[in-house]
Amino acid sequence: MGFIQVEIIGLSTSPSSGGAYALVLGEVNGNRRLPIIIGAFEAQAIALELEKITPPRPMTHDLLRDLFEAVDAEVLEVLIDELREGTFFAKIRYVHDGEEGQLDARPSDAVALAVRVEAPIFVAAAVLEEAGIPTEDEMSMTHAEPVEEEKEEEPLPKSPLARLQKQLEDAIAEENYELAAKLRDKIQRLESENN
Repeated sequence: MGFIQVEIIGLSTSPSSGGAYALVLGEVNGNRRLPIIIGAFEAQAIALELEKITPPRPMTHDLLRDLFEAVDAEVLEVLIDELREGTFFAKIRYVHDGEEGQLDARPSDAVALAVRVEAPIFVAAAVLEEAGIPTEDEMSMTHAEPVEEEKEEEPLPKSPLARLQKQLEDAIAEENYELAAKLRDKIQRLESENN
């Protein structure tokens, strides 16, 4: 199974999310984004470390980092290796006394640890293929000449699938990755029902 390195693009939320956040991972050498819905506590833990804010007392992920250091173990990498029924699964790979091992983890916890120990994050190619959301190539956008032309109002697509795909494109353009993830899941369900 191949893995693709990703980096944290950002964290986003919306009032309708019920306290959940979208952790957005992006391909290091590609244009796909992978939004993963996470809890507020995990989002806070990731955000604090990204902003290099030290809380007055260690958070759970700080404790985990300190435990790895105390037993002289090194976190090698984080792997988001499976997507099953809408749930992502991750592994924390480490080495201790010359022996490699891995721990099963929620992606949010694994990423919160990865940012603390500066470990790389990888996503299985199959997971990125299934759940990744392609974005326009930012490099080609920066080198493109600006074109001033009037945009005609596009008619809404007639089929439910086409409407959902148009909404997905709009959500990606607006960087609303939480909505994009929900639309992607609806599209996949609709396509599987039609097959």
